[in-house]
Amino acid sequence: MKETNKLLLIDGNSVAFRAFFALHQSLERFINHDGLHTNAIYGFKKMLDNILATVQPTHVLVAFDAGKQTFRTEKFAAYKQGRAKTPSELSEQFPFLKKMLSAYGIISYELTNYEADDIIGTLAAQAELQDFQVTIVTGDRDLTQLATTKTTVAVNQKGVSEIEKYTPAHVQEKYGLAPAQIVDLKGLIGDNSDNYPGVTKIGEKTGLRLLHQFGSIEGIYQNLDQLKPSKMKENLINEESTAFLCKDLAQIRRDAPIEIKMDQLKWDGPDLKSLREFYLAMDFRSFLRQMAVDGQFQDQQVTADQEQVTYQVLEQTKLASLPVVPAQVTFYLEMSGENYHNAEFAGFAIKVDDKFYVTRQTELLKQAPLKNWLENQETSVNLFDAKRTIIGLRRLGIHLQRVAFDLLLVSYLLDTSDNSNDLGKLAQQHDYYLVASDEEVYGKGTKYAIPSKDSRLFEHLCHKVRAIAELQQPLLAKLEANQQLELYLKIERPLTFVLAEMEIAGIKVDPQKLKMISSKLIEQLSDLEKAIYNEAGEEFNINSPKQLGVILFEKLKLPVIKKTKTGYSTAVGVLEKLRGMAPIVDHILKYRQLAKLQSTYIDGLLKVISAKDQKIHTRYTQTLTATGRLSSVDPNLQNIPIRLAEGRQIRQAFVPSHAGWKIFSSDYSQIELRVLAHISHDQNMQAAFKAGADIHASTARQIFGLADDAKVTANLRRQAKAVNFGIVYGISDYGLSQNVGISRQQAKKFIERYFEVFPGVHQYMQEIVKKAHAQGYVETLFKRRRYLPEIKSKNYNLRSFAERTAMNTPIQGSAADIIKVAMIRMQQALQANHLQAKMLLQVHDELIFEAPADEIPRLEELVPGIMDSAVDLEVPLKVESAYGDTWFEAK
Repeated sequence: MKETNKLLLIDGNSVAFRAFFALHQSLERFINHDGLHTNAIYGFKKMLDNILATVQPTHVLVAFDAGKQTFRTEKFAAYKQGRAKTPSELSEQFPFLKKMLSAYGIISYELTNYEADDIIGTLAAQAELQDFQVTIVTGDRDLTQLATTKTTVAVNQKGVSEIEKYTPAHVQEKYGLAPAQIVDLKGLIGDNSDNYPGVTKIGEKTGLRLLHQFGSIEGIYQNLDQLKPSKMKENLINEESTAFLCKDLAQIRRDAPIEIKMDQLKWDGPDLKSLREFYLAMDFRSFLRQMAVDGQFQDQQVTADQEQVTYQVLEQTKLASLPVVPAQVTFYLEMSGENYHNAEFAGFAIKVDDKFYVTRQTELLKQAPLKNWLENQETSVNLFDAKRTIIGLRRLGIHLQRVAFDLLLVSYLLDTSDNSNDLGKLAQQHDYYLVASDEEVYGKGTKYAIPSKDSRLFEHLCHKVRAIAELQQPLLAKLEANQQLELYLKIERPLTFVLAEMEIAGIKVDPQKLKMISSKLIEQLSDLEKAIYNEAGEEFNINSPKQLGVILFEKLKLPVIKKTKTGYSTAVGVLEKLRGMAPIVDHILKYRQLAKLQSTYIDGLLKVISAKDQKIHTRYTQTLTATGRLSSVDPNLQNIPIRLAEGRQIRQAFVPSHAGWKIFSSDYSQIELRVLAHISHDQNMQAAFKAGADIHASTARQIFGLADDAKVTANLRRQAKAVNFGIVYGISDYGLSQNVGISRQQAKKFIERYFEVFPGVHQYMQEIVKKAHAQGYVETLFKRRRYLPEIKSKNYNLRSFAERTAMNTPIQGSAADIIKVAMIRMQQALQANHLQAKMLLQVHDELIFEAPADEIPRLEELVPGIMDSAVDLEVPLKVESAYGDTWFEAK
């Protein structure tokens, strides 16, 4: 039986536009590492896969417009005029879209003086003569005129996924016309999109009626005498030439002088190597995942669980047969929740000498030889998320000793923006596709719903272990190539052990003290409620933006700052602009602050105090922030608002865990500005720090032109402080004016004067931005990288944000690195000096300890000394220390 030839013709411009606007709201999410927008390419590829799977063509071509000038513009100069300019974010994607098609093995074609429609019409006609079945894919209904018994026109209805198929029968059902009559309809009614007029006052309803009666424009004019006298008849008579011109413009040519032959369009499938390289260039990780099996890329979708791994299920009786002290093991411990301090154990897998062992019986880890493997200094352990594993094992009574490779940490250092905590997703970011994500195995929305069947869990755990083992060498090689190996070996890896000990120790919290603070807050909130109701003249739901908006803007007639879809905006920014206009505004702002303290911090902290030891065990996420700063979660102890007096009171509840002990705190003073002085080599800023001057007062004197011995007012110092820290974040004159409450012109002068006073800072900012543009990333003093793909964006706002990030990251990131070094050395010093003191918390630039009262003098000498010497800068680091019976007193 002869195989049916199937020709697929795609209207490239039309489908690309559809894809672009279908994903327009996600435009800024679809940007690759070179700053290229990729949403149209992504959407086009999804459509292409669907249509290829549905049609299963033997021949394929994608037609594109060659330019704006065609034979139609020669006939009618205004043809397609008035269309909005193609967004630059879309225009930049067309060359890469054609590269993708080339990788698919699909020919792209365009023809000077003709449109893509004409190419499609001509090829469809040729294919029909050769007995092909033809499918045309477009977003333009004009092409429905090409529908025949052999040609189907598939029109994108919504986005690129929903398609309406036009056959002659469907056209007849929808319009009561044959496909060939579509051009007659266009000639009568015109086309706003293509900008040709048709006949005045004839719309679709009238046009269809005329065609149902007379068949074509020619038929209408041959039978004009049958029409009753009317304005419509007058218009037809007066605009006969226009009607025929518009029909001609609408008519898709089926005899364009194309040079491509049908046999050139034969499609044999994609070039997998080229397609893989293209997906890598576009950062299309999910598409790479679809292609992979065992490192080889196939033309079918596969999943990791299709690739088998041979393993042995560990049981008590098999332990004796295991090696005594292997040089290296790869290990993964599965827990049924993110909070590894209390999550249930689900099982583990371990790889030794190319053999995989797996079990649900985590109690076996307490026995030899498994416990010896993990506790022996001679055995290197490779794993994913060392801190999580260290703490999980400690709960089993096992002290992990020697981590060699931590896949999570190494991956984070290679790109701080790719920081998934899911091993499968993270592996795919490194082009390793043999391990599925937890979501794929355990189910969406129930990530830790561990499957009941052992075999599925065991395979998944072994795939995780294999991924760790097989990614070790290539990722460490990348670290070395980036000169980041020392950052991993000297800072991040040892810090993991330090953080684990801090989390295990926890910090004691007095729940009764929190309840006392809560009681006072509730009283204050009650008083504020009464004051708000008194000002409003009625009671209402203060927490309802709708009700509050009515009170403020309708009843009290305050000026409307901003409206939303649901009514008046009562956001904090809006209320701040209304401050001073009515007492109720200040009351509401205060009410919101205290209500958040009560719900988020008081109630939140009470919920997470451990019943076992009355402590809070926060988790430090080491691989979250793009700058390298640590982040505290469950609960976040770094965000307790200390600018509010009521917020500071919360720290009174944080106390030592032993009688006779104290809370000790050491805090870096203005570390980011000191790093800036070092990096920029600015002589004036360095001189101020070396002299021990108040940097903000010193800055105020210089930018406001005061004498060296002049007294600086609190307001001037506040403005100078805003400039100092604003500069670090690449602040604009507008941003500074908003922060300080001055005019934009004044802010501009402040910044200009600042750069005159600190020319080294100005030069640094210019050079770091230039460097970021050139290499696509910036680095800290310790070689921590932050990639900035948006710095090449054609979007001004995105590019400007990336430039500000380039200025700030080396400063903020270096400050983060410095305190990490200090923490590692501090832990070593506590052990070396046999002190009972424990490091409990890191909050931004502050370290918090608890220690016996008699060790405080030693800490007052030891801690600042270590923190000051964590790194050798061109200016001195300064540390301020204090202690007391609570964290509040220690500040």
